[in-house]
Formats: sequence, structure tokens, C-alpha cells
Amino acid sequence: MSHAPAAQPSEGEVRDFVALLKPRVMSLVIFTALVGIVRAPDALHPVLAAVSLLCIAIGAGASGALNMWWDADIDAVMTRTRGRPIPAGRIAPGEALAFGLVLSAGAVMVLGLAVNLLAAGLLAFTIFFYSVVYTMWLKRWTAQNIVIGGAAGAFPPMIGWAAVTGHISLESILLFMIIFFWTPPHFWALALLKSDDYARAGVPMLPVVAGADETRRQILIYSVLLAPLGVAPWALGFTGIGYGIASLGLGAMFLILAVRVWRQRQGEPAKTAARQLFAFSILYLFALFAVLLVEAVLPGAA
Repeated sequence: MSHAPAAQPSEGEVRDFVALLKPRVMSLVIFTALVGIVRAPDALHPVLAAVSLLCIAIGAGASGALNMWWDADIDAVMTRTRGRPIPAGRIAPGEALAFGLVLSAGAVMVLGLAVNLLAAGLLAFTIFFYSVVYTMWLKRWTAQNIVIGGAAGAFPPMIGWAAVTGHISLESILLFMIIFFWTPPHFWALALLKSDDYARAGVPMLPVVAGADETRRQILIYSVLLAPLGVAPWALGFTGIGYGIASLGLGAMFLILAVRVWRQRQGEPAKTAARQLFAFSILYLFALFAVLLVEAVLPGAA
């Protein structure tokens, strides 16, 4: 009588499963979702606020695991991703898939039962949008993958807001729009530096499909749109003067660096300009949301 071979235990360590969650991306998700929670006009019990934040974080991590499961083939080709747990052989693809699906279902279910259905629905849509619409379809099909797919990364503050209020408002939409328009210049600056990697993997990022000069032009266009969007919460009276000053200064610096990327097109100066914009873009978003957070928790700061 034959027996099926026993399932082999995973060789992945805890840190490998943590890596599947894309902790650096998750940290940004947690931070922006927290800002959405504290900026909301209503109050949420601290325990429920913590549950909301945890569910949003787990949902983001689940999306990362599903992304790595699907993209394992191209991750193995690209130098910056070949050390990830699946292409490196430390975690089997099926384990990553099961891990992502279980976390996704758990996060959405708990958020819906403990907080409200709107927040849970937005979280479910975000996971679906990133895992299916972006990862499985847009990423390998169109050079506009980052533009459309960037919506997934823009939802966390809106989910946090909805967890507190049970609805969506103009202020939460503005937070969404800031991240949405920030995403293309942020990722395209990196893509300019890693275009050979994307070309080798067959991913139609903008520098690969349209060329570096068109990418620089698109970076400038989105930066011009982003700068006033960053100021809009203050201009519409949602924030204090501190945010207004910070958003004006940060937006001006973003534009200066984007113009530099547009102008510097050859050799090391071009790489330096792209590297500087990519690094500053992270600071830009963190600083904007940090000021929003400070204004919310320190009444005298607004």
C-alpha cells in the first residue's frame, strides 16, 4: 500500500516570513493610517484604534506576501530582489500564498467585526487592488502600472479615517490624493536607476518602454501636480499654519529636485539627481504626515 509523501516543514525562519510582509512598506502604511485615525473628527476607543491599525498593517503585509508569491519569477532575475525568501529558496511559493491569504482574510474579518464594515471593505479592496489588479495585471502589462497601482498605497489613511468615522470625507480624499500623486515620481526616480533590472525582468516600467527622457518629463509633470496638492489641506482650512509652511517648503524642494532630474540627463550627474529625488521623496511624505500627526496630538501646534 503506497502512501503520499509527508509534507516537509518549512525551511523558512521567522525573519523570512517577516520579509514576506515587506516591513519597510508596511511601516509607511502604518504611519499614514495612524494619521488618518488621529486626524478624523470623531473619537475611537484606543483599543479599537489599535485593532484598526493592526488590521491595516496585517492587510498591507498580506498584500506584500501575495505580491512576492506572484512575482517570484521576476524577483529571481532582478538584482535588488533576488535575495527575497522565495527566489532564494527559503520559503516555498505555496507557503507564501497560504500565508498571504490567511492574513488577508483574518485582517478584513477582524476589522469588519470589531470596527465597521466600510473600513473592512476598503481594506479588502486595497488588498485585492494591489495583489490582483496591480501585481497580476498592471505591473507586467502597462508602463502606467505605478500610476494606477499607486492607489493601493494611498488607501491606508482613508481606511484609518473610515475606521473612526464610518464614512469618507474630503480631508481623507486629499490624504489619498497626496500619496497617489507622490507615488509615480517616487518610483520612477528609482526606476531610472534600476532600468536595466526591469528590462532584464521584462517589466514594462516607464524608462524601459518610453525611455529615460520621457520618464524625466513625467516625473516633472507629477511633481508639479503634487506640490499644490500637498498644500491643499492647509489652503482648505483643514490644518494649521505649521503644516502650511512645511508643505510649501517641502513642495518647493520636491519641485527643485524634479527639475534637476529633468535637466540632468547624462552620466553620473543624472544618476545623482534621480537618487536625490528618490531619497527626498521619502522624507517629503514622512514630513508632511508627521506634521499632520503633531498638529492632531498637540493642540498648540496647529
